[in-house]
Amino acid sequence: MKLYSAFDLHSNNSYLAIIDENGKRVFHRKVKNDPQLVMQILNPFKKDIEGIVVESTFNWYWMVDLLSDEGYEMHLANPTKIQQYSGLKHSDDKDDAFWLAEMLRLKILPEGYVYPKGQRPLRDLLRKRGHLVRLRTSLIVSLQNILARNIGDQIKTNDLKALKEDRVTPLLAGNDDISLAGRVSKEAIDSLTRQIRAIEIAVEKKMDLRKPYDLLLSMPGVGRVLALTITMETGPVGRFAKVGNYVSYCRKVPAGRMEISICHGRMQRHQSLHGVLTLKRGPIMIGSGGRQTHR
Repeated sequence: MKLYSAFDLHSNNSYLAIIDENGKRVFHRKVKNDPQLVMQILNPFKKDIEGIVVESTFNWYWMVDLLSDEGYEMHLANPTKIQQYSGLKHSDDKDDAFWLAEMLRLKILPEGYVYPKGQRPLRDLLRKRGHLVRLRTSLIVSLQNILARNIGDQIKTNDLKALKEDRVTPLLAGNDDISLAGRVSKEAIDSLTRQIRAIEIAVEKKMDLRKPYDLLLSMPGVGRVLALTITMETGPVGRFAKVGNYVSYCRKVPAGRMEISICHGRMQRHQSLHGVLTLKRGPIMIGSGGRQTHR
């Protein structure tokens, strides 16, 4: 008997649902996110399971890797394309898990790309670099505002990032409090600059740009690190059927779907944001190439 399974995955627990080839519910259970426990519960059904669905949540890596290594056929559900069954009058974790399994059985499951396990750490390292760059930028903007308020002038960004010489503290020497604010800001910026550079050195040692991604370097404002970031976020470009699919993946088109949320008792409408935020920022950095140099 063929079985179809799905996990509604959360941060510390999951809901497992299993159905047979006729759609009959065979098993369901809330499971703690413990690898040994997950394998123990699935083991009695292993020989009959045709596939297992895991929704593409923020923490899908461990579940997909665990079950793939055990020989299960894995399917990563794309939550942005899943439409809930219109006949449902009530939905909870159990219903969501069974619906994922049902879509797999009916062969209508919208699936996402399972990024290769061996390449994910490097991609995540580049994402961490982007995170640190944004933190450093916020500190630089804050420090420039301090200078503008107190001395009526600003320092160039590259001067603020310079490690060998502190050009900030002497400008604020007239007041101990303001001087301390400037000094701790400069020290934090310098620390982040060192960490960002450490990541860049590690990444450049581990990978090279390959065709066709080497063509990115011909674009103004694109250096090796930004090109490597775009490369790792994109993966095999052939997985995008059309140019529009890739543009959407980069969050560079308006979202056609609106979501409604309640905030402070008021209903708010906002666009549903899908795709990779890192790739959305890429063109912004490229557009700044005429004003500053990007590694």
